[in-house]
Amino acid sequence: HMNMVKLNLGRTALLYMLKAVDALVLWVPYFLCDSVIKTCERAGYQLKYYHIDKNFEPVMEEPLPYGEFMYIVNYYGQFDEEKVVQLRKKYTRIILDNTHAFFQKPQFLVPTLYSLRKYFGLSDGAYLCLGGISAWLDPQMLEKDSSCGRMKHILGRYEETATAYYQDMLDNAYSLDDEFVKQMSDITENLLHGINYDRVKEKREENYKKLEELLGADNTLDVNMSEGPFAYPFYHKNGLELRKNMAEKKVYVPTYWKNVLDQMPEGSLEYDYAANILPLPCDHRYSPEDMEIVVQVLRECEKEMK
Repeated sequence: HMNMVKLNLGRTALLYMLKAVDALVLWVPYFLCDSVIKTCERAGYQLKYYHIDKNFEPVMEEPLPYGEFMYIVNYYGQFDEEKVVQLRKKYTRIILDNTHAFFQKPQFLVPTLYSLRKYFGLSDGAYLCLGGISAWLDPQMLEKDSSCGRMKHILGRYEETATAYYQDMLDNAYSLDDEFVKQMSDITENLLHGINYDRVKEKREENYKKLEELLGADNTLDVNMSEGPFAYPFYHKNGLELRKNMAEKKVYVPTYWKNVLDQMPEGSLEYDYAANILPLPCDHRYSPEDMEIVVQVLRECEKEMK
């Protein structure tokens, strides 16, 4: 990530890229968080929507007209480098969201963004690789972001429980809604220099493998482990109920793309995936023993649901 543009948020990195390539229309998946949608609409971009299939790939065959770009989310890091090349050949103008694939290298002619607060103990931060595409925007002309007022929920969790700072975490997330494109803050950039990335990658892969060992036989989702995986996506037919029951036992599994539950019909694949894929934590704060506890709680909740 050494030669990438350093910005404040993943969604603003997308805006930077759209402006840099003079995009007129952006194709986005229905399976997408509303923060990206609202940011693009607020900036005046026209959005068109596409569905995904069971392998998270776009369901769209027609080529994109000039000025239109496709925003492709690398869900749970399931698109490896070869697949990304295939997607670029098929759709020509794509922008790749590698929020779930921090350790995957960008490909030539594929603008790629990385959101950092989803991977590390940070309140903000994003990298953007232009993919060899020349951009007339100079990031040094942007205002510098400030992170000092966003650190309460991160620092608090070192001394108290996650529950105690849950509302602060939500408040911080809401405060980012109106942010515009800025340079990465000095605090975030400095914290990034203190991360042992090799160790992070190793721990995440170790934890993922333990979850796959314990749950793989029951996971009907066809997934592969990416480098330094973001989470272990476990599909359960009663995902919403299971998630709620696990939270009562203080194992918190997030619902990504919660807005999809309100916006898509229950029979759609997008609704099914948002409701029933549990992104089980496998990050570097934990050990394989912690993964065993997570699975133990999950199994207990399954029994209580029967």
